[in-house]
Amino acid sequence: MMNWMAADRRQKNNCLIFVVICLTGGTMPERLAEMLLDLWTPLIILWITLPPCIYMAPMNQSHVLMSGSPLELNSLGEEQRILNRSKRGWVWNQMFVLEEFSGPEPILVGRLHTDLDPGSKKIKYILSGDGAGTIFQINDVTGDIHAIKRLDREEKAEYTLTAQAVDWETSKPLEPPSEFIIKVQDINDNAPEFLNGPYHATVPEMSILGTSVTNVTATDADDPVYGNSAKLVYSILEGQPYFSIEPETAIIKTALPNMDREAKEEYLVVIQAKDMGGHSGGLSGTTTLTVTLTDVNDNPPKFAQSLYHFSVPEDVVLGTAIGRVKANDQDIGENAQSSYDIIDGDGTALFEITSDAQAQDGIIRLRKPLDFETKKSYTLKVEAANVHIDPRFSGRGPFKDTATVKIVVEDADEPPVFSSPTYLLEVHENAALNSVIGQVTARDPDITSSPIRFSIDRHTDLERQFNINADDGKITLATPLDRELSVWHNITIIATEIRNHSQISRVPVAIKVLDVNDNAPEFASEYEAFLCENGKPGQVIQTVSAMDKDDPKNGHYFLYSLLPEMVNNPNFTIKKNEDNSLSILAKHNGFNRQKQEVYLLPIIISDSGNPPLSSTSTLTIRVCGCSNDGVVQSCNVEAYVLPIGLSMGALIAILACIILLLVIVVLFVTLRRHKNEPLIIKDDEDVRENIIRYDDEGGGEEDTEAFDIATLQNPDGINGFLPHYRRGLLGGISQDAV
Repeated sequence: MMNWMAADRRQKNNCLIFVVICLTGGTMPERLAEMLLDLWTPLIILWITLPPCIYMAPMNQSHVLMSGSPLELNSLGEEQRILNRSKRGWVWNQMFVLEEFSGPEPILVGRLHTDLDPGSKKIKYILSGDGAGTIFQINDVTGDIHAIKRLDREEKAEYTLTAQAVDWETSKPLEPPSEFIIKVQDINDNAPEFLNGPYHATVPEMSILGTSVTNVTATDADDPVYGNSAKLVYSILEGQPYFSIEPETAIIKTALPNMDREAKEEYLVVIQAKDMGGHSGGLSGTTTLTVTLTDVNDNPPKFAQSLYHFSVPEDVVLGTAIGRVKANDQDIGENAQSSYDIIDGDGTALFEITSDAQAQDGIIRLRKPLDFETKKSYTLKVEAANVHIDPRFSGRGPFKDTATVKIVVEDADEPPVFSSPTYLLEVHENAALNSVIGQVTARDPDITSSPIRFSIDRHTDLERQFNINADDGKITLATPLDRELSVWHNITIIATEIRNHSQISRVPVAIKVLDVNDNAPEFASEYEAFLCENGKPGQVIQTVSAMDKDDPKNGHYFLYSLLPEMVNNPNFTIKKNEDNSLSILAKHNGFNRQKQEVYLLPIIISDSGNPPLSSTSTLTIRVCGCSNDGVVQSCNVEAYVLPIGLSMGALIAILACIILLLVIVVLFVTLRRHKNEPLIIKDDEDVRENIIRYDDEGGGEEDTEAFDIATLQNPDGINGFLPHYRRGLLGGISQDAV
């Protein structure tokens, strides 16, 4: 059976060096290990007397096989077979080689040996598998395995190979192949790395001690299960005393309370991760963490100055910005937002202040007009207060500030000012020409007090009905007025400074035309009354009303009367109603349209004006035939020739019969007119239209010879079938050919 044994004393020395390096966690240099080995020479002598040591681990005792070969057992005779205790040999299935280990010669990893090898050099050792021939070489005579390249555990941690002993001459296997593993032993050759660095983190300013900021993570490519090569410990190289770090979890926390962003906003922290548990000789890696303090509202606003001065012309337009005030806040963002208000002063009604969210200042604007002559300066007290208050810092005092603003009003050349913003004048429609209707007044509000000249904007008085005195503003009548045509006249008066014609003011003037009684009343419409012949005495024939174009203050009140010569009218009388209307009544019955068809009734209408005016309107009354219930049926005299009692339907039926008879006569005459004309006309004959005039009456229904149907059936024999006396009649007819 094949044994894996150490090569020689140098192998033992390498083992000792490996042990020393392993005891130091893989960080001790090889040269230092050799020096220590020289100091331990007595121990080395003792080590040489021990069984060979190799970079291998023994298998469990259950895998130990007896030494000797079956061939050797088989070479003994049966008679000489004696039971002897066989020599045991260790069988190894793992070897170890230190990574990154190099020297002037290839590294001896181990030796292959079989119990079948008597030392006659007739056995050849063969190696195959991972890295055989490229990384690992075997001495086919001695079985020594060497590593010819430097190994890196982080690239490949172990290699699986197969060893076999064969006959040197025949290359026949002497025993089955044996598989073993060469493991690359880790050393601390990789420093920790921060793969996600550099880092950035934020923490609110004024945070308490121990507030968590962030955590970082480093990785180590060394073997985490072997030694301390991958055991990391974190520390801060730069950034103290502001921040601290948990050595094992790498959680960064604040180390000082109440750090102020306004004092310092950004901190650079250098973090180190060291392997070997942080002990001396371990490898380390670093990264940076930038910590930014975020803002909280811990500072009140503060005006840059306690007193502001502004000046503004008195004629500035309403809403114009007069000036800006600003309260500075060391905070940023919404924590620096402030609202501005006017809390006191003698101009609170004239001025207002608004907040500019972008510039974070207050804008003072004009709300009402200014007048230099009335007041020349104003004093305001403005306040700036934070919008967003953090209750954690309310104890630091009020988050607001105040300042004083003085505003000086400057004099400006103002336009004239009318004594009233509008004027209302009244004039009677019969006012005399050039009479004064009213007056407007205006003044120059400036200290210089320029004279004023007045004029009418003729675009508002196209008919030039009014004039104005340019000096005193008196308005006079230029043309007659008529209230019934126009009640209101709206004109515009212009006031201009004589010293500065660019200073102009306008004022509207409304002129109302007052009514006078200059129109007589008359009927509201053209009335026509109908009187039934069978009407009763006292029956209302018609109700009329009157109208007046005038407009008296107390309303209209009309008086109605008959002409003096008709006061004792035997047929009709009048009656005044409460609604200012008039009713006409019949005095008797028995009116007869055969006797008189139409009656004319003149009525005098008077108003209540001063002086009163009156007019005469005539009411036409027609006598008509009515039904028993008073419905008018006919108002014409010719209606009496019809039989009494015929209804309208009967009259229409009679009229329809008459029209039908006329149509029959026309048809008959037309047929008689065409009795001498052939019904079939040849193409070469002339076609003419004949107009026949004759005086002949038909014989009625009993005249059977008036027309013969055979005429239509046989046009060629029309002359032969006519009776002689009919031909004679035709002889007297004159024809005109058209």
